[in-house]
Amino acid sequence: MNWGIAGHEWAVALLKEHISRDQLRHAYLFTGPGSVGRRTIALRFAQALNCPQPLEPGEPCLTCLTCRKIENMAHADLTIVQSEQPGAVLKVDQVRGLTRSLALSPYESQHRIALLLRFEEAHPSAANALLKTLEEPSRHVIMILTADSVENLLPTVVSRCEVMRFRPVALDKLSHWLVENMNISPQDSKFYAHVSGGRPGYAIRLHTEPDLLKERQRYLDDHYVLLSSTRVGRYKYISSLSAPRDLPRTRGEIRDRLFIWIALWRDVLFCAYDAQIPFVNLDQVERIKDMAEISGYKSAQETVNVLQRTQNLLGRNINPRLAAEWMMLNLPYAKINASVEKEIGD
Repeated sequence: MNWGIAGHEWAVALLKEHISRDQLRHAYLFTGPGSVGRRTIALRFAQALNCPQPLEPGEPCLTCLTCRKIENMAHADLTIVQSEQPGAVLKVDQVRGLTRSLALSPYESQHRIALLLRFEEAHPSAANALLKTLEEPSRHVIMILTADSVENLLPTVVSRCEVMRFRPVALDKLSHWLVENMNISPQDSKFYAHVSGGRPGYAIRLHTEPDLLKERQRYLDDHYVLLSSTRVGRYKYISSLSAPRDLPRTRGEIRDRLFIWIALWRDVLFCAYDAQIPFVNLDQVERIKDMAEISGYKSAQETVNVLQRTQNLLGRNINPRLAAEWMMLNLPYAKINASVEKEIGD
């Protein structure tokens, strides 16, 4: 069994082996893009560790009270630590509070589980505050950190963890899983798998939250207009996203768009190269072909680099408006043949 998870069989098998052979690490670091399944696997791992009636070693029943509490992140021996909202900062006081609680024995299970989500958002002082616990772990504590990549973490933190790198699930595998487990039609499953870029969590949300698809189309339309806008128009668009007293919200607004724009330009790049790689944006094929013809592979590659560079700057807590303005300066100018009747700032 695969813990009811889409893909990542290698990770499930490895974690099961650690449990069955009593070779648990005191700290694990799960890296990969958001919605790829890092948190889900962390919770399944916690269930496998603490389930009182496992089907076999490393195979939680998923139905007992303990498993259900962990699933809902409400178990007494499971502590969740994360920033107040995506894009905010994980503070040192939060980590210090965690380390104090980990000194206590488990309340009702064999292990105390500490799950630190989006640890790339940790303030350097917060990351340093965790080091002592990582260096001198209690025998009953298992720590699980999630982050987008090891590059955005302190090397001293990374070196003390078992690193597991999660990548997007193969599109055909994810599509099949959605059909079998979510009762979604094959056509819709294929579309969700592609648009999500192989990220199971996002694919499921596209199905359960229809407004996400409308939001995605709005962001794409914005981008088509931006490409043919003047510098003033582009700055006006960034100003509409900026909340001077709420930098996390501004950072989140820009990040949401970057994920969609990067996926679009990767499709353009593959099309310009005439690479035999399936498009992510199956509903944007004609526009992608137009953009590939206009820009060519060199400009497409440069644009992907600009967008990814902006994404990296946001991950390093650079002022999001400054990062976005730099991006707007470096986006190409292109008049896209698309029926987008709107003005920037509408």
